[in-house]
Amino acid sequence: MGRVLIAASFGTSVPEARRAVTAVEEALWREAPAYKPVRIFTSPTIRRILAGRGENVPSLTEALEQLSHSGIRCAAVQPTHLLYGIEYDKLKAEAEAFAGKYGALAVGRPLLADAAALQAFASRLCGDYPPEDGGAVVFMGHGTEHFANAVYPALQTALRLEGREDLLVGTVEGWPALEDAVRQLAAGGPKRVRLVPLMLVAGDHARNDMDGEWKPRLEEAGHAVLCEFTGLGERPWVREMYAERVRELLERIEREEEAAWQSD
Repeated sequence: MGRVLIAASFGTSVPEARRAVTAVEEALWREAPAYKPVRIFTSPTIRRILAGRGENVPSLTEALEQLSHSGIRCAAVQPTHLLYGIEYDKLKAEAEAFAGKYGALAVGRPLLADAAALQAFASRLCGDYPPEDGGAVVFMGHGTEHFANAVYPALQTALRLEGREDLLVGTVEGWPALEDAVRQLAAGGPKRVRLVPLMLVAGDHARNDMDGEWKPRLEEAGHAVLCEFTGLGERPWVREMYAERVRELLERIEREEEAAWQSD
């Protein structure tokens, strides 16, 4: 088989959170039956932890190097990243280093790559969490120093344009932060707050930051808090959005293949 579809995820070391990654990978691979499925994790720490448990998941560089020696000449790389950012930039740079070894090599776009995707994402979140009297939902994203962090306040705006003042966005390492959500929740007194990961998996951040830090802080502010340990990858509509991304990637890679064939 001369083609591969590489599902590129950050990875997780939490076994029960892995199902979200697996579900998205399978959704991607179903769109490409003519492509050999390949899994890579971008986090060196996650790969090291998994290797210690007897599971060896390659980096993109390792996978592309091995595949090039196996006679593969067409590689489509679809990230499961939520947005453009530092990890996505690293992934692109790794792939570009192999451009000369493949007839066609392309990296797909992340989930929230444009305004239309952001609007659709916000609308589906609204559907998943109908308004409740005295209730609110706080979505916990990762956040980044990269300018792509703007996706988070943009998502907050999209939710408000849907008429949902009860759905709030915060991040662990970016803006808006937890304290921004706490301040917004203060209006109207104590609420029943559902904390939800805005990440592919409900892994370490969900268990340590969300449950260990965010929940106590919100309770301190007088709210009754429930943590939901569901990664985005477990939502069927999110998997369909990723499938849309891989469909556009495959169209691109096939155009590259055709151009390479015509130039020979």
